[in-house]
Amino acid sequence: MLMSEILKVDAVKSLSGCTSKKRLFHDLGSVAETVHGIDSKAVIDALLERESLGPTAVGKGIALPHARMEGVDTVCGMFLRLEKPLEFDAADKQPVDLIFALLAPVNAGVQHLKALALVSRTLRDADTCAKLRANADVNALYTLLTEAESHQAA
Repeated sequence: MLMSEILKVDAVKSLSGCTSKKRLFHDLGSVAETVHGIDSKAVIDALLERESLGPTAVGKGIALPHARMEGVDTVCGMFLRLEKPLEFDAADKQPVDLIFALLAPVNAGVQHLKALALVSRTLRDADTCAKLRANADVNALYTLLTEAESHQAA
């Protein structure tokens, strides 16, 4: 699985006015509806339900909210870079500023896990994260995310 298979350039955003986790999920819902044609309210509800099981912040300013949903045909991603870090109940107590959300079909199984592993591997790289944090241009962010996979594969 390649990052370019799950992430479209239109699903990459740099946001300045996100003030809460709930607002973030609304922003993700809006992107999902605009880019992937998935109902915004259903996305918000699914992400909130998954988050109620435990925070999806993985530490070092990164969160990976994800959900399996009816009406989703294939695993799809959305990346948000926040200009102002947001409290996300991370185990390391660090606010998050890099958010990669994944939506998957209810029966995605292995594909969902492969996508989570790919995103996790990409965002585990400190150099990639530093470049993502230093750049607000969505085309550059998309390139950084999709180029990271070719460097990891080499």
